[in-house]
Amino acid sequence: MPDRGGGPTGPRIRVGRPSRRARTLLTTLGVLAVLAMAFVMFAGFWTDWLWYRSVSYSSVFTTTLWTKIGLFLVFGLLMAVVVGLNIWLAHRLRPPLSAMSLEQQSLDRYRMSLAPFKKWALLAIAVLVGLIAGASASAQWRTWLMYVNGVAFGQKDPQFHLDVSFYAFDLPWYRFLLGFGFAATVLSLIAAVLTHYLYGGLRITSPGARATGAATGHLSVLLGVFVSLKAVAYWLDRYGLAVKSSDFKATDNWTGLRYVDANAYLPAKTILFCIAAICALLFFATLWRRTWQLPVIGFGLMVLSAILIGGLYPAIVQKFQVQPNEQAKEAPFIRKNIEATRDAYDIDRAQVQDYSGKNTTDDGAVLRAGADSAASYRVMDPNVVSPAFQQLQQKRNYYQFPKTLDVDRYKGQDTVIGLRELNIDGIPKRNWINDHFTYTHGYGAIAARGTTTGKNPKGSPDFIESGLPTSGDDLGSYEQRIYYGEKTEQYSIVGGPQKELDYEEDGEKTTSYQGGSGVSLSNTFNRAAYAVAFSEPQILYSGAIGDGSRILYNRTPKERVEAVAPWLTIDGDAYPAVVNGRIQWIVDAYTTTNGYPYASRTTLGDTTADSLTTNQRAVVAQQNQVNYIRNSVKATVDAYDGTVRLYEWDTKDPVLKTWRKAFPGTVKSRTDIPQELMDHLRYPQDLFKVQRELLTRYHVTDPAQFYSGSDAWQVPDDPTKKDSGAVPPYYLSMKMPGQSGQKFSLTTTFTPKGRPDLGAFMAVDADAASKDYGTIRLLRVTTTVKGPGQVQSELNGNDDVAEFVRNLKGTDSDIEYGNLLTVPLEGGFLYIEPVYTRGGTQNYPLLRKVAASYGSKTVFKNSLGEALNEVFGVTGETPPAEEATRPPSENTEPPATGEAALKKAIADAQKAYTEGEEALKKQDWTAYGKAQTELQRALERAAAAQPKAGGASEANPSGGSGDQGAKSGAGSG
Repeated sequence: MPDRGGGPTGPRIRVGRPSRRARTLLTTLGVLAVLAMAFVMFAGFWTDWLWYRSVSYSSVFTTTLWTKIGLFLVFGLLMAVVVGLNIWLAHRLRPPLSAMSLEQQSLDRYRMSLAPFKKWALLAIAVLVGLIAGASASAQWRTWLMYVNGVAFGQKDPQFHLDVSFYAFDLPWYRFLLGFGFAATVLSLIAAVLTHYLYGGLRITSPGARATGAATGHLSVLLGVFVSLKAVAYWLDRYGLAVKSSDFKATDNWTGLRYVDANAYLPAKTILFCIAAICALLFFATLWRRTWQLPVIGFGLMVLSAILIGGLYPAIVQKFQVQPNEQAKEAPFIRKNIEATRDAYDIDRAQVQDYSGKNTTDDGAVLRAGADSAASYRVMDPNVVSPAFQQLQQKRNYYQFPKTLDVDRYKGQDTVIGLRELNIDGIPKRNWINDHFTYTHGYGAIAARGTTTGKNPKGSPDFIESGLPTSGDDLGSYEQRIYYGEKTEQYSIVGGPQKELDYEEDGEKTTSYQGGSGVSLSNTFNRAAYAVAFSEPQILYSGAIGDGSRILYNRTPKERVEAVAPWLTIDGDAYPAVVNGRIQWIVDAYTTTNGYPYASRTTLGDTTADSLTTNQRAVVAQQNQVNYIRNSVKATVDAYDGTVRLYEWDTKDPVLKTWRKAFPGTVKSRTDIPQELMDHLRYPQDLFKVQRELLTRYHVTDPAQFYSGSDAWQVPDDPTKKDSGAVPPYYLSMKMPGQSGQKFSLTTTFTPKGRPDLGAFMAVDADAASKDYGTIRLLRVTTTVKGPGQVQSELNGNDDVAEFVRNLKGTDSDIEYGNLLTVPLEGGFLYIEPVYTRGGTQNYPLLRKVAASYGSKTVFKNSLGEALNEVFGVTGETPPAEEATRPPSENTEPPATGEAALKKAIADAQKAYTEGEEALKKQDWTAYGKAQTELQRALERAAAAQPKAGGASEANPSGGSGDQGAKSGAGSG
């Protein structure tokens, strides 16, 4: 009967090969998938190259790339060859298999399975370990470049008398080579053991010898290499003691040798080096003796010696020699640590002087007059008034100001400045075109005097540059469009068919970017690459992109500087300045190392944090743990076209010299810095914070006192903030004892460790144009003086403050404290704190009160002038220097009237005008500001003397308005 199918005995279905068309389709799809994956990987590389070329730093990209490729190939190939060679050698040395034990019978199945693929398995293992080793080595590109380009420091460590460059540049590379050698040896040893075992060279349960002579010789050589590397490690460890961190009572982050290191660990490392070298020779001798007896004994002795000599002996020395008289034993090493640390952090030239902290006179008039010249008291706190800038000068919801504004100097006056940057979240209708084509840039720099307040409304910032577009006299004419800024993190596509939103004096208009920055999207290949890199397919096919279109990205100043100089650590606070008609972001950058012998380490992320630090203002560190830092580079980023310029600042720094050799042509000479830019450079905050943290201990140079910690300080918490955090340093034009005039300075306070009273005051000359730039001055307080926290507590308990706060509750407003400024004055310390209110009908801070404290007296008044008068017990007319910082309504003393007073006022005005013109020719802005103040005072007296006679215009030799004179001279101090 024929089979009808339908069951197991049914017709056999024959499966044929796929048709040619199907095979062609599958092959094509496979090739396309591989090409797509390759293009995705290539897109990142290609867009990086295009970006570096667009900013004219392609040499940084190519140098870094070729260094990584070279290290990857050399060390990847070396690892692959070493491991592969040992596997091949172990296989080659396999014994002939005769009588098969049970162990070998079990292994034979694996040998048979592996036999057809032996070559491929060897190749796969070699390639795998080579790729891993190459990737690890390529990450050491900085270490390699520092090693081959290292420049001598010209200073030697006190223990081994080697140049510091050995520890900073050479030793890290030697340690990498040693680590690579250990990895290669261990991997080869493991691979050789497994291969010998698989092919019978090593036996575990089989009768007879456990290892063949060939396997014994092979493994003994590898073990000898391992022990030889251990001997080298012991030798390098001797030098590593100079940069070793350890716990020590004298300081939390001790680096360098101590007594036990120099007298126990150092000789122990030398002895262990000798023992390891002998042990290695014993392993190599196994090639001829064919016995493990001596090498095993030698290795055991080495391990025992490491425990006894390297561990137990130093512990005995520490316990019975050091601890009974630790201070005397450690004194020479503490001295070395102090000297090295002070030099590494550039605090060795800090000028420390004793300061009583008690006023040298009780004459209120003398103190009041001294207060006028002691500082230009900034009542506009840049950390508080940003919401006022936002409310009064934002103009459009798609603009914003940073939460913390910056302090700069214009015409010799402390100025609070912020850029009106793009706020993408405020765009009225969010879509891809609006986000990336229409709303592309911010507009204008807004600036206000730091020492005065405005009148509309009262207590608001006194703007010297405002509006949309902005206008004012102090900043001059400049390019106002801001394509690159701290808040500009998204990409924009400009210059093509799609126009951008812009402004001119009569309102909104459209514009097209005319700058040269960005990467061209005119060709399809670039568009495809960026579509992949940014995961945005519309970049490839959008009609809004055409001829002339350019893509702008990596737009924050710190991001751009870090990209073109990946060897620099970037300060957390980039700040804007109007220089030669352009807004320039100024970025301070540091060179660092953690290999300075004997210098204690610090953690940058922790040391630079304070009550104002946010992610945006955090330091961008290449090494978080460092023990050497220099502000070696001043960088600028053009806010319009994104041009990055790096200028050498520290001309003696060997680390910078090393990187300049590695990346020639990337850093311009210091002599190339334009004078107008130099006028806006300042001492960087993060460096100052690192130095002040070190100076809490390292202001002490006597080893005994350093060990006891009796004079240790701490950076106090910010008393004006509810959240904990160190008090931030403040930029302030002020005069230190012994100085003839005010200097633009960066200041901070210290308290004794564990106590709230004032321990010291620190100021550094922050004006880059000053011959004393970078000079650190410390006033060590020798009596008990109220610290910042105590002053704030007294203020909070003041009856006037309590009444003020009660009155605020009825208006649904809150009190907000500004920067608590500390100023040395006549042997004592004057504290000034602006107080703001926010809430009610106005949701931004306005200056309402000023608190002052001197000696035992704390006051809370309506203005700075009233507060100074009250705290010093002065009544009557406000001294002249104060008039410019007080609203006219607060000047209560009646002015002189009559013809004699008018003539005197006119003569004074003429004199002040002449002095101002002379100062203007010399570009002496401090003198100019003082002359303008005197001119304004004279004009006001002339107007008051004969108000109906047009005295103000008659007495104004410059032909300008009296109001303009007040603005020019206000707050010059």
